[in-house]
Amino acid sequence: MTETAPDQPGTAPASPPLNVTALFAEAASKSGLMWVQPPGDRAWPFWHAWAEDTVYVVSGPGEQTLPWLPEEVTLVARSKDTGGRLLTVSASVREIRPDEERWAVATDALKAGRLNAAADALDRWARECTVRALTPYGAPLEAPGSYDTGSGAAPVPVSEATTSTWRPWHWRGRPRRRRGNRLPDGG
Repeated sequence: MTETAPDQPGTAPASPPLNVTALFAEAASKSGLMWVQPPGDRAWPFWHAWAEDTVYVVSGPGEQTLPWLPEEVTLVARSKDTGGRLLTVSASVREIRPDEERWAVATDALKAGRLNAAADALDRWARECTVRALTPYGAPLEAPGSYDTGSGAAPVPVSEATTSTWRPWHWRGRPRRRRGNRLPDGG
């Protein structure tokens, strides 16, 4: 079997290589939502700020709930257009303390991205919350053209919340006849 040179007529041009760093930066800067998956746990959605090639996240009282994160996690960036997963990468996790130089960069980026941030948000974050830097590294685990064939669906987390016995109140009561049921007319 002979190989043909790509510049010969009749051969398909090779697709350009995927710049994963640029793709992740684009996804992280355009979308305010991402998922973090600690090893052996489900994926947790979180809002973030992207600055200096790092994903910054704040969690704690009055903010989003995130579990304890080990030193290495998996990040799933979503497509702004479709909302589906776009890129999955490994990331290192580092907690940022208020006395560090990166604190100002992280909290400035987070406060700018925080909707309705209170005036005392930075003080509250320093006292009560955890600010983390998640830095992506290495080759992507999933990227366009090489996605896992599984659905990625996770079971619903156990919760005390339920509506199986409670029926919500409706203005002027529940309709007697609804589309799709077989109740008699005029009751």
